[in-house]
Amino acid sequence: MPSLRAHLVKFYLKRIMKSKPLHLMPSSELTAGAERVGYRRAPKGALFHPVDAGNVKGEWHQTDGFEHGPTVLYFHGGGYYYGSAKSHSRATFGLAKAAGARVFSQNYRLAPKYPFPAAVDDAIAGYKWLLEQGVKPEHLIVSGDSAGGGLSLALLLSCRSENLPMPAGAILFSPWTDLAVTGASMDSNEKTDSMFRKIHIVEGAKYYLGDADPKTPLASPLYADHSGLPPILTFVSDDEALLDDSTRLHERLLEADVDAELIIENGLPHDWHIFHPKFPETSKTIEQSAKFIHARTTKG
Repeated sequence: MPSLRAHLVKFYLKRIMKSKPLHLMPSSELTAGAERVGYRRAPKGALFHPVDAGNVKGEWHQTDGFEHGPTVLYFHGGGYYYGSAKSHSRATFGLAKAAGARVFSQNYRLAPKYPFPAAVDDAIAGYKWLLEQGVKPEHLIVSGDSAGGGLSLALLLSCRSENLPMPAGAILFSPWTDLAVTGASMDSNEKTDSMFRKIHIVEGAKYYLGDADPKTPLASPLYADHSGLPPILTFVSDDEALLDDSTRLHERLLEADVDAELIIENGLPHDWHIFHPKFPETSKTIEQSAKFIHARTTKG
């Protein structure tokens, strides 16, 4: 059973998000609202450093005094339409502390001004930039939530097609992998999902896709060939509309002989980890992620 605090957060989200026409609201308004969830300044014992390296923009989130450890390249969610490094800073600072890592939380270009494949191009640029900074791929984990989870997968596919070295693994939180919106959970979980109605997802996909085929693999990685991808850990809640985006992805990863693990939590909101440490399940997920990071970046 979810904790009382998790229930309260779900009630709050239904009041402030699900009840509103998210697909009709300005990106700036949604981003401002999302940023109120994140930290206004770095938490005690942590530091953030803004990055503006041409077409690579974002923030380093790390503990004060960090010298050595794994690196995480993180992509925020928000339907490719809103969000920022700041809006997801509770999760990224949590990962940095729990894993003894530094997290580069990248701000990628957003739709509809910059439709597909702008976000993918930015993700590739961010990954190459980290390698140019001396980050070793075997010490690097790619991660993201919702749209950022799909973008993480698109980056892995791009690394394979461009013959770039693969990162050590990927962590996906409630990833959006099917912009054709064909999952049965879009209907079966519409009432239990605390953040979205199906129309939010259907119309939001159009902003990002533009004229692209909704099943093109770099936009909808569910439909890709997954062979050769590194180990992948996926989290999802059984209550959310995007449940089938994770369960079907996991099945296809296993079919492609990818080292994949799927953790399905009960009754939690979409992207619950971004509320860390507001309720106990967020800390559990961050700790599980930290163990994955250590296991994958310390081999050999």
